Order: sequence, then C-alpha cells, then structure tokens
Amino acid sequence: MTNFEEINKHTFGVLFNAVSEGIIVINTNQIIVASNQSADEIFGFSTGELKGEHLDILIPKKKHEVHHAHMEKYLNHKTHRQMGQGRDLFGTRKDGSTFPVEVGLNPFELKGDSYVMAVVIDITLRKQQEQEILKLNNELESRIEKRTQELQIAVKGLEEEVIKRKAAENKIKESLRKERELNELKTKFLSLVSHEFKTPLSGILTSTTLIGKYTETEQQHKREKHLKTIAGKVKYLNNILDDFLSVERLETGKVNYKYSHFPITKTLNEVIYDANMLLKEGQEILYPKQIDDIVLYFDDKILELILTNLINNAIKYSPENSVIEVESYEEGDVVHVLVKDQGIGIPENEQKHIFNRYFRAENALTNQGTGIGLNIIKSHLENLGGKITFKSKQDQGSTFHVQIPKQ
Repeated sequence: MTNFEEINKHTFGVLFNAVSEGIIVINTNQIIVASNQSADEIFGFSTGELKGEHLDILIPKKKHEVHHAHMEKYLNHKTHRQMGQGRDLFGTRKDGSTFPVEVGLNPFELKGDSYVMAVVIDITLRKQQEQEILKLNNELESRIEKRTQELQIAVKGLEEEVIKRKAAENKIKESLRKERELNELKTKFLSLVSHEFKTPLSGILTSTTLIGKYTETEQQHKREKHLKTIAGKVKYLNNILDDFLSVERLETGKVNYKYSHFPITKTLNEVIYDANMLLKEGQEILYPKQIDDIVLYFDDKILELILTNLINNAIKYSPENSVIEVESYEEGDVVHVLVKDQGIGIPENEQKHIFNRYFRAENALTNQGTGIGLNIIKSHLENLGGKITFKSKQDQGSTFHVQIPKQ
C-alpha cells in the first residue's frame, strides 16, 4: 500500500472532497496519486479514473513539451504558487476539449515522499465574462472615438484659426526682434569699426608726419622705425577687413574651400615669420619640433587665418619678456596644434562666451580687437570637420587646442 492508502480513508475522503475546487496530487514522476470529486468532474472523469495516470492526460498535447520543462523546473525548486500567477493555462477534458484553468501549487512531504498538490479552478465562465466586458469596452471605446473624432473636426477649425493668428503674431514678433538685433549689431559694428580704425590710422598719420622731419641720412634708423610702425598698422587694418569679409562670406554661405596637400611647416613658417614682427620687448615664440613629416589635405589659407589669429592673440594678450609656445603632433587621422601663452587669461565666468561674435572679456577691453576672430575660426573648423577647444586661467595664460582632420 502507498503512503496515501495508509491514511485513514474516511478522514481523508471528507477533507479531500469537501472543497469545491479541484484537487489533484502528483508525485515527483508527475503521476496522479489522488484527485477529489471536483477535479474528476471538472475534467470529465469518473471517480478514481485519474489515479495512476500521468499528468499529461490533463494537459493539451501541444503544451506537453513546454509543460514538462516548467514542471521539471518547479519540482527542482518547489515553492508555493498562488492562484492567478504566471501565464495563461489550459486543461484538457476526457473528451479532448480544452478550457481555461487557474492553478495553485503546494508542495509537501508525507512520510519521506515528496508530492505536489494542485488546486484547479475552471475559469471558463470568468473568461467569458472578461470577453463580454472587453467587447463592451471596445464598443464603448469605439463610440467614444467616434464622438471624439466629431469633436476634433469641430475643434480643428478653431485650432487652425488660432494657429494662423499665432503664426502671424510670431512672425511680427520675430521681425521686430530681428530688426532690434540688426540695429544693435549695426550700432556695435559702427562703434567697433570707428574705434579699431581710428587708433591705427592715427598712428599711421603720426608716423608719416614724423618721417617727413627726418631728412638727414644719419636719421635713416628713425625713418625705418616709423615705416615699420606704418606697415604694422596697415597689416592690422588689413586683418580687420579680412575678418569682416570672412563673417560676410560665412553668413551668406559663399565660402569656397580649396583643398590641397601641403606640409604644416609651410604655413607655420609664414605665420610665425610675420608674427615675429609684432613681438613685444623680450617676447619669444617657441617653434614646434619634429613636425617636418606632418602633411595635411586642407585649405592652407584657412589654416593660415586660424594660426595667425591664435598666435597674434597670444602676443597681444601676453606681457613683455614672455614665451608663446606652439606645439603640433599627429594622432591617428588628426593633426593637433596648440598655442600656449602666459598672458592675462580669460575669466572663468566669461569663458562660455569666448566664441560668440563681437564678445570681448572684461580684462581685454583695453586691447585692440574686434571680438570676431575666434568666432570665425570656430565656424571654419566646424565646416571643415575640425574643432577648437581651450583651457584658460585668469592672469596665468591660455592654451588653444586646434584639431584638424588629415584627410
């Protein structure tokens, strides 16, 4: 006799058949060892007919393989599983028909043997009610959707009218904003041009007047000094005009880049040679080392503009007897150029504006400048696939880092 057969039959029968839910008990081999009257009725079997059968008899055939895997996993990690948890389940009646069920699992041991008690509920009626509710909900949603569409059609006309009015209003506001912005730019531009042109022109006029006074041969060095001053001022004015032309071309999209292969030393030599003429007393430019093999496929005029602007800025904002260091190296498909100075630096709270057009930091207002050079550099580099970054600390200098694609 099995352990179940050793239990008091009368007591077990009363307890087992007193509940309305179906109860099926299986052993570790998934053999049914007991079922109550409700379970027999749910699955359409006679009393005792399920005993000794494999649990597969109650599972749809197409679910056998999946069910075996889940059941094996459950038997290896037995836990109580409440009703309504997990995936949708179906049972198979004796006549082969399937129906939805809800199953709760309860593992237990009896006299050293392990069993699982499955509590089964036929939820066919509940599913039908759910389908009815779903159908009613769908019908209700359909009605709501229809009413909503009708309301949307009625509202759409009003919305279109509001959109048109808002668009007209925004257009007017935008026009006014652009007009104010244009007026501000014009005012700023005129102020900038008058200031930046007036100073060098005054210097040129003074030097020209003084040259006329040095008529003696032995005064040649004085004439050369003033000629150098004039050349420097003219070059400065020429650079300003070039900057303004660059802005205009960038704004209108009329920039035509001309690519060519050239060694970076070619451009650096020209830029540093010209920059040496602008050096203050005791200033020195340190030329980069080991760059003879660096070759670019780039617009050499744009590179010249970039390097000229950065090196001239380093000279302008650095004190006498200081060093401007230029570095260059290759890293993969990118050529890096760094310009380091020991100048006034950029205040931390103003660094976020440094690439804005016409912006000049508070500590640089006494120096000549238009505030558009860095903006032009950044625009050209972005157009050509490069980029520029910087690090700076007030009164300790700045380092500008340009990255240029080799191809």
